[in-house]
Amino acid sequence: MTIAVAVALRRGAFTLDAAFEAGAGLTALFGRSGSGKTTLIDLIAGLSRPDRGRIVVAGETLVDTERRIALPVHRRRIGLVFQDARLFPHLSVRGNLGYGRLFSGQRADRAEHDAVVDMLGVGHLLDRRPAGLSGGERQRVAIGRALLAKPRLLLMDEPLAALDEARKGEILPYIERLRDEAGIPIVYVSHAVGEVARLANTVVVLEAGRVAACGPAEAILRRADLVPVHEAEAGALLDMTVAGHDPEAGLTRLEGAAGRLLVPLLPRAVGSALRVRVPARDVLVATAVPIGLSARNVLSGRVAALIPDGHAVMVEVACGGAVLAARLTGAAVRDLDLAVGRPVHAVIKSVALDPAGMGGRRAIEI
Repeated sequence: MTIAVAVALRRGAFTLDAAFEAGAGLTALFGRSGSGKTTLIDLIAGLSRPDRGRIVVAGETLVDTERRIALPVHRRRIGLVFQDARLFPHLSVRGNLGYGRLFSGQRADRAEHDAVVDMLGVGHLLDRRPAGLSGGERQRVAIGRALLAKPRLLLMDEPLAALDEARKGEILPYIERLRDEAGIPIVYVSHAVGEVARLANTVVVLEAGRVAACGPAEAILRRADLVPVHEAEAGALLDMTVAGHDPEAGLTRLEGAAGRLLVPLLPRAVGSALRVRVPARDVLVATAVPIGLSARNVLSGRVAALIPDGHAVMVEVACGGAVLAARLTGAAVRDLDLAVGRPVHAVIKSVALDPAGMGGRRAIEI
């Protein structure tokens, strides 16, 4: 199932002129505040109309200004989740979920209802009112209501922005599960690098109303020129599998295309799939195997690219079938005589991992 968007809109001094295509999974619209993320979401949802352009979801044209096609909101079958849950305060959780099915105009399906309740872990909340829920619980109910309307596409506009870190940690695993199990594409707005790294399959970077880049998350997020929060947040994403635990040493062994990583002990079963984010600021580069070093992770590879980054250089290191990124000074690159193709070793500290930021399937950060 694909999404194809090519739209233009002018509102006062702001101009949006954006085009991208994305497939299944979660597509993150990523960029600074004011870059056009929410404007683009509104156009896809039908809350605004473009001056010109075309939007196609799963083969159906929602908007085509040349052909004068503009499906109304209620015919687009798009689920919306906002920063605030917008639940009906006079209805229970059960009633709010039921409203999603009512809105879809389709008969209730108990099996579908139960599957959504199980996926989002809200079964024990069904008889509560929204006032008795935490922020994370309210957002999970809002997602469930949107899913029970049987959308072909789910739009999530900074759904975690109003939550504190504890509540974000509570809801992120459910969004991961939604991405992996719901079977519908998700467009997710965020300016938070950690959220995007944890959740996204595809990243669309917006800058001043235009698409600066679009591609797989692992390729986009290691580019410092595309990460708008601050340059040091750029880094690599590695798909890893839990290979074993050493409780005595307090370590978990991960295996993946890049090689082996040792990280602080994780409460994950052997065989669990994880995405590991390795910020470029936490990677050292050595031209010889380090000796007498405290860091537990030394991955062998070759320099794949040297990308100027202001007064620094982003060094991409191909390790097996994966690519790491290290942000080094120009002086370090010169003194090490780094060049594309040179064998090197990427060095990463194990203890930099924060278990509190770990996701169930898609994200841990070293």
